[in-house]
Amino acid sequence: MICKSILLSLGLLTLASCNAQKETKTSAVTANKDSSMSKENNIVYLNEGENKFLKEYDMNVTFKSIAEDSRCPKGVNCIWAGVAIAQVEVMGVATRPMVLNLATEENEGRKHQRSSSFNGYTVTLAEVTPYPESVNGAKALAGKYRIGITITKENPTTK
Repeated sequence: MICKSILLSLGLLTLASCNAQKETKTSAVTANKDSSMSKENNIVYLNEGENKFLKEYDMNVTFKSIAEDSRCPKGVNCIWAGVAIAQVEVMGVATRPMVLNLATEENEGRKHQRSSSFNGYTVTLAEVTPYPESVNGAKALAGKYRIGITITKENPTTK
């Protein structure tokens, strides 16, 4: 009889523990969704390597990496301001994935673009952080980048 009581108690404790873990994970996911998008500017923030499904756009977005960061470090005088190029993979619900190379500065000669079209939307690079410093340079920032992108519906053109 005591053995059955102990087993029943252990079973109830296990179930209670599982439920507590489930509630913690759910609240963490909800908090993460709220912090990923700035409401005032509709900027979606992604850390390097992060993947998010944006339900309002029916689009999956992945910040793959920074392909280039030649921005002039803080405290250094440079001839050219430089540019950071983020590789962002986008995929619609019924489309294949596509990698967009979005730059911090427009430069037609080097084919740098801040915005790119995908599936009826314009994806624009709003910001890249952190900014390189003269001490460590951009190499020390590998894996630590965070970008902000905006996604807007394209206006259909009539002919």
